[in-house]
Amino acid sequence: MRLSAFFAGLLLVSLFHQVRGYPTMVGQYGEAIEIPCNNGIANPENIFITKWKYNKNDGSTGDLLIKTQGKNVSVLDNADFKGRISLAKDLSLRISQAKLVDQKIFTCIIVNDNDISEYSVQVKIHKTPSAPTITNQATEMEIGKLTMLGECSTQYAYPAANVSWYKNGVPLLADQTGVKLTTAVQEDKTTGLMSTSSKLEYMAVKGDLNAKFTCAVHHKSLTSDLVSAPVTFVLNYPPENISLLITPADTIKEGDNVTLKCRADGNPPPAGYSFHIKGKKVTVEKSDTYTLTGVTRASTGEYKCSLLDNEAMSASRSIVVMYLDIALSTRGNVIKRVGENFEAAVVANASGEAQISWSKNKAKLNGAPRFGKLKLSDSGVYECVASMAGIEKKASFELSVQGPPVISRLTKRRSDDGMFKVLSCEAHGSPAPSVLWSINGTNATESAFGEGKVIHKITISPMVNLTVNCTVVNSLGQDTKSIDVSTLFDEVTMDKRDQAEGSTDQTRLVVGIVVGLLLAALAIGLTYWLFMKKTREGTWKTGEKEDGTLEESKKLEENQSQKAEV
Repeated sequence: MRLSAFFAGLLLVSLFHQVRGYPTMVGQYGEAIEIPCNNGIANPENIFITKWKYNKNDGSTGDLLIKTQGKNVSVLDNADFKGRISLAKDLSLRISQAKLVDQKIFTCIIVNDNDISEYSVQVKIHKTPSAPTITNQATEMEIGKLTMLGECSTQYAYPAANVSWYKNGVPLLADQTGVKLTTAVQEDKTTGLMSTSSKLEYMAVKGDLNAKFTCAVHHKSLTSDLVSAPVTFVLNYPPENISLLITPADTIKEGDNVTLKCRADGNPPPAGYSFHIKGKKVTVEKSDTYTLTGVTRASTGEYKCSLLDNEAMSASRSIVVMYLDIALSTRGNVIKRVGENFEAAVVANASGEAQISWSKNKAKLNGAPRFGKLKLSDSGVYECVASMAGIEKKASFELSVQGPPVISRLTKRRSDDGMFKVLSCEAHGSPAPSVLWSINGTNATESAFGEGKVIHKITISPMVNLTVNCTVVNSLGQDTKSIDVSTLFDEVTMDKRDQAEGSTDQTRLVVGIVVGLLLAALAIGLTYWLFMKKTREGTWKTGEKEDGTLEESKKLEENQSQKAEV
């Protein structure tokens, strides 16, 4: 009775599921899949009968396995699933090594004490495609010509994978100018897996030089696309532009090496060029440069380069060679006499304006040397420096001002230890004068001759007072001066005498000051007495009476008398 009710209920459930959709699960090809029964919430303890079945391709159903409570699972004989199906503890149907034939609707039927339930699931199988590869790759392409660039392939996918092409990461579309895509899909008769290939025909443009092309595979089983290794090709095109480069690019000076470089944008580059140099044609092969060595001002002019097979395609540039020459009005060693006038000048021949500067013995001057009356100190090395556009030229001469020697100073002093006398003779003249003394000395020293001056020193120890002569001589004349030199003993005695005389003079000065003060006081008293006396005489003569009493007048006269006596 229970089984009859089971099959009657099963018939009603099957008719009900034919008119509704089923949940879908995706399994991976070659891997195990588990199809849940009742969404995985079935309780095996309360179930009397569990049965799994599937829909065949002809619309009928086939049984896979059945389990009755308290008994083992009974697997039914089925060629498609033989050895690959089992029942899990939660009553899920487990299928190992999934195949494309497993893409079916599987139904779980559950019978318990109170009800009969049926749960169906549609299974789909996916297979991840292989990484894409590019074959039949073009190695060279020409501009404007539609050429097979390559074929991108991916294999063993289900469902079939899609293939796209990219140039420098930007998708290429079939409807674009110069882009043609041909896609083909093939099915493996044994496995049912799909292989997809895509051929790209491409019309290259000049901007495709060094462009990178890739292809990518898109598939439902992938979270991100599979991308091939990039491919490139050699782009051939004829020259369209030509240019001439000159090195150095800024200032070109006489003596420089100048390199001419011809550059064309064709690929492959031209095998050689023709250089047109001052009316002369020079051909170079397997090179694009020509060097002018040691250019001169005569090298200034227009230069041109062209293609070997097309001289109409050419480029030209002008070259200006900078130059600078200087010449002095005087050169070498110039000899002049003291008091003469002298002037030096420079003449510059340059391709531009030159800057001129002068120096004497490496010390900068404000201008060119110009003298109204030469002095010995004007002797020296004069240098002129001219500069322009990075070019520098120098010229120099040596001025030697000559004159007879003259002694400018003749001095004497004690040595530092006080035991000797040091005589010094300073003279000016040129050529360098010789110094002669009228007495022999020791420790003779002479300064270096410079700017017409020399200083000669000797050390002596005179035993008597004497007069010493210094004589200076050169080829133009001589000069002599004398100096009195006393013995060291006389100088010491003289110093003591000077000290004693200085002490006596001080005493006399003090006495004189005291006497002067006394005489001044006496003169003041006498003056006052005479003044008072004249005052009294004037009063008597006029008969006027003085103010005050007679006694006061007598006291006043007595006081005047006392002061007069003093």
